[in-house]
Amino acid sequence: MSREDIKYIWLLFKEIAAREKRIVVYTFLVSVLEAVSPYIMILCTGFLVDGVYGGEELRTLFFYAGTALAAKFLCEILAMRAREWCNQKMDYTRQLDEEHLNRQSLSMDYEYLEDTGVQELRTRALARSYYGIRGWLLLMTEEFMRQLLSVITAIGIILPMIVREQQSGGKNVFSFVSSLLLLLVIGLLVWKNYRVGIYYTRKSVEILDELDGIHNKSAYYLDMLSGIETQKDLRMNGQREEIEKDVDALFRASREGERRIGQMYIRRQFAGVTFPGISSLLVYLFAGIKAYLGQITIGNVVTYAASIVRLARSASRFAHVVGRMKSVADYARDYISYRDLEKRKYRGTIPVEKRRDNRFRIDFDHVSFRYPGTENYVIRDLNLSFVIGEKMAIVGKNGSGKTTFIKLLCRLYDVTEGCIRLNGIDIRKYDYEEYCALFAVVFQDFSIFAFPLGENIACGSRPGEDRVREALSRAGLGQRLAELPQGLDTCVGREFSSSGISFSGGEKQKMAIARAIYKDAPFVIMDEPTAALDPLAECDVYAGFDRMVGKKTALYISHRLASCRFCEDILVFDKGQVVQRGSHSELERANGLYRELWNAQAQYYQ
Repeated sequence: MSREDIKYIWLLFKEIAAREKRIVVYTFLVSVLEAVSPYIMILCTGFLVDGVYGGEELRTLFFYAGTALAAKFLCEILAMRAREWCNQKMDYTRQLDEEHLNRQSLSMDYEYLEDTGVQELRTRALARSYYGIRGWLLLMTEEFMRQLLSVITAIGIILPMIVREQQSGGKNVFSFVSSLLLLLVIGLLVWKNYRVGIYYTRKSVEILDELDGIHNKSAYYLDMLSGIETQKDLRMNGQREEIEKDVDALFRASREGERRIGQMYIRRQFAGVTFPGISSLLVYLFAGIKAYLGQITIGNVVTYAASIVRLARSASRFAHVVGRMKSVADYARDYISYRDLEKRKYRGTIPVEKRRDNRFRIDFDHVSFRYPGTENYVIRDLNLSFVIGEKMAIVGKNGSGKTTFIKLLCRLYDVTEGCIRLNGIDIRKYDYEEYCALFAVVFQDFSIFAFPLGENIACGSRPGEDRVREALSRAGLGQRLAELPQGLDTCVGREFSSSGISFSGGEKQKMAIARAIYKDAPFVIMDEPTAALDPLAECDVYAGFDRMVGKKTALYISHRLASCRFCEDILVFDKGQVVQRGSHSELERANGLYRELWNAQAQYYQ
């Protein structure tokens, strides 16, 4: 492992220790007890064999055996209880990972959410282990410490025996040297096992990297095919056959990848058995020869051989675990990289001015913008000003920059060039949360969650029942609310409740509008607010906009130009710039893009 690998493992381990100190203590306790326990019987057996050949009293022999059994029993009981506690904690380590990553998703800069590379970090951090990255690290740490302590214990038993041989006289110099050579050979076998383990681990990780895209797409299909709305389109458009082919192809690719990983695992396990087996054969052969020559006692043969075999196996296992720790480091790096994504957006500290009249001035000063990682500008040298308290519409062809303009205004993205000012101050200098509180937005791709209706409208705040009812009524859902047996406690959808209600698309859009009304922000933004409504419902909504919005600014993005006629100010976007601005009557009379768009749609308004 590299220094960077060790750094990521240490960072994650510190995070675990800071949150769950006891699990670190119990993990270390399990490692110590399970590492030491086998050597109790190894030493006891050696003492008993020598005691029998040496004519020790039976009472002494029973004492040795009873003491060893009691010590081993105590170790195993303590280890079992400690492991049981650790396993209980392991049960929620993956949920803990998901909690942290979800919190990061909620707090990270919005631009990261539209970055495929960033989202792949999240997928890799979660998808590689059943126990999650924390659980996987704890399991590997426990194994790492257990095998390391086992090696140290074995060395602590073997070295004194070798030293005693060397001190017993010159005739045993050859025995001493041969013992060291045996340990050297075992060390080389362990090193070879380590290198083989590293190689197969790296190959397995490469295969898993290839499978990431397959798993991501399979997960997408799993979510998509479980959705009621998507199933309607699939069935009516005859896409079943093509999707079945794609799913089958994904399954075959996944199965092939798993087969290759299985081959890597078998080869790694074969090496893990072969090298310790060779070591064990050499040890027993060597110990038998030493006993035959009378250089060690029969009891020492048992202790010596069993300790060296245990040493060889533990060392091989330790080398194997070190190789697997490389994959743990890779997962930890992905997790920490996602968790610690740099916050590029300056959050600001200036509080937003509190105005009773809710009148604010917005200025776009030579604003240009391109999305991160791209070269093409979506907004180009945009200059405009408006005062909150007006009704304004934004129109234009698809891809003209309308939605990006809203994202910049709401600080979902910061400008690439130029500046946006609120009451003469760069919006980046304002406290981010306070600035966002100025806007109530209904996006075209709005989300209504599988929560109770009241929570959907009130969002994070505690639902004020009267306010929620008023907002729903103003959005045109008052009658529908009265028909619901559970009222505001009615779950939207049936994902989590069999008593939930499947609302129509138009009803959900009205919920989104009600949510914006409930927020009571000075600036209301509606991105295609009536796209899912029938003509009568659309007419009802627009007729009530004055009552709904009141003295707030209402900014509408719409492809239906007839919906914009009641606005005092219309901005016409084209290729990231405002090419026309004025009222409907002014723009209709003037030559330009608005008149072209109006004439193209006018036949449908007659």
